[in-house]
Amino acid sequence: MEFIDSTSLSTALPTLARAFAVDPIHLKLALTSYILALAVFTPASGWAAERFGARRVFLSAMGVFLLGSALCGLSRDLEALVASRIVQGMGGAMMTPVARLIVVGATPKDKLLTAMGWFTMPALVGPLIGPPIAGLVLSVADWPWIFYINLPIGLLGAVAVLRFVPRSQPRRDLGRFDTPGFILSALAISGLVVVAETAGVNLFPPWAQVGLLALSLACGALYLRICKRTGRPILDLTLLRYPTYRASLLGGTLVRLGIGASPFLMPLLLQVALGWSPLKASVVTLATGVGVLVARPFAAAGLKRFGFRTALTVFVTLTALFTAAPGFFGHATPMVAMMAVLTLGGFCRSNQFIAANTIAYADVPETSTAAASTLSAVTQQIGLALGVSFGGVMLHVARGADGALTPDRFTLPFVAIGLVTLLALPVYLALDKDAGAAISGRKRA
Repeated sequence: MEFIDSTSLSTALPTLARAFAVDPIHLKLALTSYILALAVFTPASGWAAERFGARRVFLSAMGVFLLGSALCGLSRDLEALVASRIVQGMGGAMMTPVARLIVVGATPKDKLLTAMGWFTMPALVGPLIGPPIAGLVLSVADWPWIFYINLPIGLLGAVAVLRFVPRSQPRRDLGRFDTPGFILSALAISGLVVVAETAGVNLFPPWAQVGLLALSLACGALYLRICKRTGRPILDLTLLRYPTYRASLLGGTLVRLGIGASPFLMPLLLQVALGWSPLKASVVTLATGVGVLVARPFAAAGLKRFGFRTALTVFVTLTALFTAAPGFFGHATPMVAMMAVLTLGGFCRSNQFIAANTIAYADVPETSTAAASTLSAVTQQIGLALGVSFGGVMLHVARGADGALTPDRFTLPFVAIGLVTLLALPVYLALDKDAGAAISGRKRA
């Protein structure tokens, strides 16, 4: 439900721009507001699940997500939609991390690998079927049904949780929640994303943007000071001392900074610049999901054969090239060629992320796995949010004074996000050639 919702909204952005009578570029707020809420509230998910019980928190998160979905459908302007997406994000921030804790806690160790394989399927299937569902919905109904469709699915999910998910005992000895750390990290993250989101589009005066950036950096600096004295910080930055984990976070953030803009730019390119219908555009974007799905069986074998450093450097380079390629799509580009480019891009992107996400835990002690997972999830969302903002700014610059969104105006944004993706290459080249060999199964040189 969560992954379908995100990809469906991307397909519906041009429709929403017409419904709200706003500039299509401003619709990126509907994407970044949700991602921002994920980044801010995800750190609290682990503590809340342990303190109050994973099943109870998961059901509450589903309720908040469904409330946000209903409010999104009832929105009649961009401001209301952004506020509703924040509510959705508050629920979504608790859903996936807590669901992972439920699966891990209820599964025998000898079946955990299989269980986690099934657990990752929504992340693959959601982006695969989200765009076609959105295209079909928009062809037979109005845009609010993009959100209303979540309601019956969520209610059935809640019934399934009550029926199948075992109760978990709350922990009373967990200690206090890191409230100061949560507030400071939330202010630092949200301030940074808001400044990036409003840059170049004249939503805030320059003095307000400078002041907000200064506040964000001050909160971040203060958090760095107090987290060293906190027994259980909301974000454990000491984990960055492990080279493989540091490379995974830094490289992955740069890649997401690049590719994060693709779900925002592609619907505008296909539906606004090329004049395609939402259904036709969704068939093309479906190709990315196909590439991602096909890559899964090959990833483990590739890592065992070539190792993490080689796999990461090769696939991040290819990902950067295929990320930039849609900038050269035009009216004369065959639809089959577009789908081939997006399929190959999805294949390379999936291999890159599988390698980066796996090597993150190569050197992290088992006792710090939960903290590492939380910090990784937050940086992922920050990277995606900043990526959407960066893509919007590049498109704003490219379209010039006349404001036209013609195919040639998308060349600069896509090339720019491809170059940002390529910035991760030096990070991965700096890895030891045998990095992660213990978990990839590759023999050391």
